[in-house]
Amino acid sequence: MKITKESKLDKILEIEGAEEILFSYEVPCLSCPCARYELSELDIGFVCEKYEIDCEKLLEDINKLVSEKDK
Repeated sequence: MKITKESKLDKILEIEGAEEILFSYEVPCLSCPCARYELSELDIGFVCEKYEIDCEKLLEDINKLVSEKDK
């Protein structure tokens, strides 16, 4: 599975270890009570753009995690 800018946060959070990566990038949606109801609609590209997070680096780190788990 490859994570892209269009990937929804709820799907990313299903990946073991992804939550820690998102926290390291200070993705605010993880601690926002309102976002819990929107995780299936929020794509990571939108979140990164809105909060000025380096999306390319974040995706690289998450996809590295995914590829290590696929081995």
